[in-house]
Amino acid sequence: MYELIKRDGLAKRGRLCTVHGVIETPVFMNVGTAAAIKGAASTQDLQEIGTQVELSNTYHLHVRPGDEVIKKLGGLHKFMVWDKPILTDSGGFQVFSLAGLRRIKEEGVYFNSHIDGRKIFMGPEESMRIQSNLGSTIAMAFDECPSSVADRSYMEQSVDRTTRWLQRCKREMERLNSLPDTINRNQLLFGINQGGIYEDIRIRHAKEITELDLDGYAVGGLAVGESHEEMYRILDAVVPYLPAEKPVYLMGVGTPANILEAVDRGVDFFDCVYPSRNGRHGHVYTNQGKLNLFNAKYELDTSPIEKGCQCPVCRIYSRAYIRHLLKAKEMLGMRLCVLHNLYFYNTMMAEIRAAIEAGRYKEYKADKLGRMAGLKE
Repeated sequence: MYELIKRDGLAKRGRLCTVHGVIETPVFMNVGTAAAIKGAASTQDLQEIGTQVELSNTYHLHVRPGDEVIKKLGGLHKFMVWDKPILTDSGGFQVFSLAGLRRIKEEGVYFNSHIDGRKIFMGPEESMRIQSNLGSTIAMAFDECPSSVADRSYMEQSVDRTTRWLQRCKREMERLNSLPDTINRNQLLFGINQGGIYEDIRIRHAKEITELDLDGYAVGGLAVGESHEEMYRILDAVVPYLPAEKPVYLMGVGTPANILEAVDRGVDFFDCVYPSRNGRHGHVYTNQGKLNLFNAKYELDTSPIEKGCQCPVCRIYSRAYIRHLLKAKEMLGMRLCVLHNLYFYNTMMAEIRAAIEAGRYKEYKADKLGRMAGLKE
């Protein structure tokens, strides 16, 4: 299932074989919350820019159009016309992000829908059933994502509950994968390590969930307000306690620098809204740093976003034209920026994999970070 091909220091070059195809790691998962990349990127676009995995949101698809609807339509792959792997998060992050609309109990979480206010209950079994209806390649266990600055007493209680929820998720997934009408009976389950910025709680939790022998393990509850230095400290502490022979996923991270640093600490999987969100605001990534295409200096600039870039945008369009589209609030401007940014991320991951295979990841990371730090806009 997961093959560890090469190690360069702690950096891992791996391969996860799934029912929907092979995932070469380290990998960045392109975020399509409601079964679409924000910024009007189609699944054909995703194929062209080298996307390996698409990520969708369990809570949002449960609310609209409804996971039962998607199941009747043949599952998420058929629904969005995507034949490669899909990871669905569990809805657990909404426990954190919708704090004003939910109550946490041992059985699960009671929500009010952010769309129409109707009452929703989601616990471990419900999350697994929703994700099974979606038919995703990888399902995430249902967890609580507590604030990274929660006090120790609350954090310990929260992590213990997340462990109990994970055990329930595993039992329910085993049951669902045995049913004849399940869309993907080979659905994989990743557990999530929590514990905020408390190293000892993180390590204890990592040891506990490792005993469950899951298909992969995620580090959650980071990139939610703590500093980058604190995030790296936690990764240094906890990743060695997660099994090296399984994929490790750092949830919701991050900037190119975050990814480069986390790979160096043994992380395989990443996702983040940054490339699409920043693209929709005219901010584009290059190997010299991030550009703001709204800046007046690009008004007459006929060069592509980045010279030498082989993305479908840079091969055709100029900075001046894209700036005009953005200023005119034409959707095409956002779309072109999003496509370039996702291509940049996907290409960077391919470079990372090649550098690890060549045994020169440290040099690659230093060179990449050095070049990207040179531009201030």
